[in-house]
Formats: sequence, structure tokens, C-alpha cells
Amino acid sequence: MSDKSKRSNVAVFVPHNGCPHMCSFCNQRSITGQQYQPTAQDVKNAALTALKTMGEFSKDSEIAFFGGSFTAIDREYMISLLEAAYEFHSVFKGIRISTRPDCIDEEILDLLKKYGVTAIELGAQSMDDRVLKLNNRGHSSQQVENASKLIKDKGFSLGLQMMTGLYKSTVEKDTETARKIAELKPDTVRIYPTVIMKNTMLGELFLKGEYTPYSFEETVNLCSKLLKLFMEKNIKVIRLGLHYSDELLKDRLAGAYHPAFREICESRCFLENIKSALDGRKAPEIKTLPNGKTFVVRKKALINVAKGSVSKAVGQSGVNKKYIFEKGYIPVFKEDESLKDFDVKIRILE
Repeated sequence: MSDKSKRSNVAVFVPHNGCPHMCSFCNQRSITGQQYQPTAQDVKNAALTALKTMGEFSKDSEIAFFGGSFTAIDREYMISLLEAAYEFHSVFKGIRISTRPDCIDEEILDLLKKYGVTAIELGAQSMDDRVLKLNNRGHSSQQVENASKLIKDKGFSLGLQMMTGLYKSTVEKDTETARKIAELKPDTVRIYPTVIMKNTMLGELFLKGEYTPYSFEETVNLCSKLLKLFMEKNIKVIRLGLHYSDELLKDRLAGAYHPAFREICESRCFLENIKSALDGRKAPEIKTLPNGKTFVVRKKALINVAKGSVSKAVGQSGVNKKYIFEKGYIPVFKEDESLKDFDVKIRILE
């Protein structure tokens, strides 16, 4: 087992059946009857099972309650789950919850602190109030700002989640959302490209031709830029793209989804830096044979990238490597411990 797998979180999904808001992208209510509400014993069992595989690595892992509205569920039920998780507070790094910006106040934060919660993620989704309203989010951008400040002031780690390509959003609005989120100085961010599901408002609008999602290429271009934006601000992007699930594949109507979406975006970041590094260089020599045919005199291009980044720099199915070859060079990728992130250093070998 790799260190990475040993450090994975203990994830507990808590569906919020009583959510007063039916967001445009959510089909949770339509499958509520099939969703299991975890009990306190389920939390304990999950933690105990994880400890058997994690061992000492549990100190790097969290018990994470996901579902999007943890602080809006029935209070007694919420406390029962927190009490179960708190029994393991000395062996795990902490407890992480995910909730709505309009379900945060000082009283609830004091309660979460009492039960050992260390990190709170807010589903901001957009910082454009018109986009929020048209997608039935039920909260404003100001509430995102207010809740974020309260969370940081109380000493919690702050995570913010955003979506790209929502109904009536644009690439420009999504980019501005990312900038505003970065200004709130969260510790972590998740970026979710909108996927249109059956039995949702977006699904109905899509089928009626009233909503067209970004293309896959547009989404990759946008998300690769957002990834770089957050990284430049030293904000950790802990998720880029939706998790795989059978339900996702079964109920998806449209929208950008790929199981390796993050790696595709990271490869795009490398490609943009490779293009910049090659820009302005003298074009490779083209020679003509006696029979009139021409060929490119290709020189080797030594491409240095950060340690562990060669496969991303090469690109999925070698797409970046092909680009360099088409530019007239034979690419040779090599790790360089002095480089980081998507840095690229290119030297043409004579």
C-alpha cells in the first residue's frame, strides 16, 4: 500500500434530506429513498476499519463528513455523529465537515469546536449573485464572505468549493469567482466543473435547449488557468473534477467529466509553459532532397520539469510530446529538483 492510500481520509457521506433549497445541479432529492443515513455506529466502524490499514498514518488523515449541508441537518443527529468521530480525535489529524455558507454562525462554530472539528468547507459555487439566484443556491456572495471570516476568526481551517459553467455563468464570471475566493484566503479549494444530471433543473433546461454547458476543451482551458491562479496564491487545490461514481455515469446528460480530469488540466498547464519557452526560438531547418521532397532537421529538446512531473509534462496519450515534435523537435523529458509546480526549462541540444 502506498503512503498516499494510507493517508486518505475517512469519508462519511451525510445526505441532507431536509434541505430547503433545490439547487439547479442537484438531484439528491430524487434519489433520497435510496440513500442511507449513516449512524454514529457507522462512523465508529469506518474509523476502526481505516485504522487497521492506516496505522501510524492516521495522524495525517481526517474523518470527513461530506454531503454539503452538515450544519443544517437535525441538531441531535449531527451531534451524535460528531460525538462518534470525537472518540477518535487523538488518533486522527482532525474532523472535516462540508456545509452551506448560510448555515454558519458563531453558535454553530462553537459547537463544532467543542467536538473537535478542525476544518470547514463551504459550498460557495459562485461569487456572482445573479448566478447564485438563477441556480437556486439560496445564499448570497456576501454570506460566503461573512461565513469565511467567522470560520477563520474561530481558528478553523477554511475550504471553499466553486463550480464552473453553471447556468448563466461565463468563463469571465467563473474567473472572477476564483479571484474573489482567493481574496478570502482559504487554506484549500475544490473546483467542480458542472456536470448536468437527470432529474435536475439544469437537466430540464439542457433538454429544452435553454442551457448549453462549456465544451470539454473550454472547461480544461478554464480550469487549468484557475489551478495556476490558486497555486500562485499558495492555496492548495485538493480536488479538481468530480469523483467517479456509477450514478454519475448512469445519470449524466452532459458536461465536462473525465476520471483523470485534474491530470489533464495539469498537463495543459505544462503545455502552456512549453509553448512560452519555445516561442521566439528559431524555427528548425527544413532541407530539400534532390527528388524535391523536404524534411525537417530535428534537434533534441531537453525539457526539464519538477521531480515526479514527467508523465504530466508529456501529457495524456503524449499530447504535449506530439506538440513539441510537430514544432520540429525531438523531446527528451528529464526531472530537475530545482524546479517546482509547472516550471519548464528547455535546452536545444546541438
